[in-house]
Amino acid sequence: MATGRPDYMEDPVGQKFHWVTSGEPHAMRRREILAKYGSEVRKLYGYDHKTAWVVMAVIVTQFFVSWYVKDLAWWKVMVAAYVISGTLNQNLFTAQHEISHYLAFRTPSLNRWLAIIGNLPLVVPVAVKFREYHHDHHLFLGVDGGDVDLPTLIEARIFNNTFMKCIYGFIYLVFYGVRPLWVRPKKVTGGDVVNWVLVMGCNAAILYFWGLKSLVYLFAGSILGGGLHPLAGHLIAEHYQFEKGQETYSYYGPLNLLSYNVGYHNEHHDFPQIPHTRLYRLKEIAPEYYTNLYQHTSWTWVIYKFITDPKMGPWSRMHRASRDGTEQGNKKFIENKCVKAIAVGPGDVEAAKKAKAAALAKAAATTAAVDNGVLTPRTTRQAARTGVVTKGEAKHIRSDSAVENVQPAN
Repeated sequence: MATGRPDYMEDPVGQKFHWVTSGEPHAMRRREILAKYGSEVRKLYGYDHKTAWVVMAVIVTQFFVSWYVKDLAWWKVMVAAYVISGTLNQNLFTAQHEISHYLAFRTPSLNRWLAIIGNLPLVVPVAVKFREYHHDHHLFLGVDGGDVDLPTLIEARIFNNTFMKCIYGFIYLVFYGVRPLWVRPKKVTGGDVVNWVLVMGCNAAILYFWGLKSLVYLFAGSILGGGLHPLAGHLIAEHYQFEKGQETYSYYGPLNLLSYNVGYHNEHHDFPQIPHTRLYRLKEIAPEYYTNLYQHTSWTWVIYKFITDPKMGPWSRMHRASRDGTEQGNKKFIENKCVKAIAVGPGDVEAAKKAKAAALAKAAATTAAVDNGVLTPRTTRQAARTGVVTKGEAKHIRSDSAVENVQPAN
């Protein structure tokens, strides 16, 4: 059975990050579960329309409250922004996570449109790029330079005590949103333009017809709901290392009802093709793979522990030099120009980052995509050309949910 307990190696540049010499645990656990319960688990794959109905209900509620607060005193607006808008906008943020895996509708286009519509109350356009970066997170979990969910060295050095971590927690969503643009910038697409035009147009309409308080209610809800808010605890709970050797953590408490079961995070990383409404069934089918793992019982406690424990901080994440975690891959990374540049100065960092980004992008079109169940039609064609899957197998891939039926070519 896959234990997910990696071997550790010395941090190559003294970052305090938890460097490991093993590959990410989910691909291995996925293979074991499929070998044992394949037919039962595959029945859970697919999508669930109920997600769309919940998202639409939250959107309507948010806009109604936004209209209602336009004549209230500012202090009441801010209280409502934390209590109501913070909760509902964090709900919509976790909906973005669910929809990014195309788990609300069968067709990718409907999922993309639902994501953009669900983005409207969030004020900041995030839907399109979130999907791209979130798939990188699945493909390159813990890989330095590939997984943009990993805090940067700058974050680890600045937010290194209780006071600074409190500030970090308060504006955590700002770093969560800006970090990918710095670590792994991507090209602007037509989808990005549509996303920006619709969201900014909605912002302008709210400001014009209802006033500043209504817009502040929504914007503050996004920031506050992603910071020191009970529902935002999942952002820290999911992968910060509370138990040495365990990379991903689940939470099975009541706040899952407000966050599309994002707490079932080990289950989700093992099988991103399963919609949130069926993740609990995966745990019931294969309990021996999940019940013995360390799990969180309170997201509020997670935030408190992260801020007050001097051993916890942005550095409390598992880093691996290469996706497979092999000795050869790790050695190559340690000797890589990128690490040396970080160690000696900023002179060659930019060139090294570009070279490494190109290598990571190429890797995404190979076995990484097959192993993690997030192939897109484009990467499927690339994988077929490189021999990762056969041309016949590639034809059967219609969406992310079909990837588990594809096996690497011999």
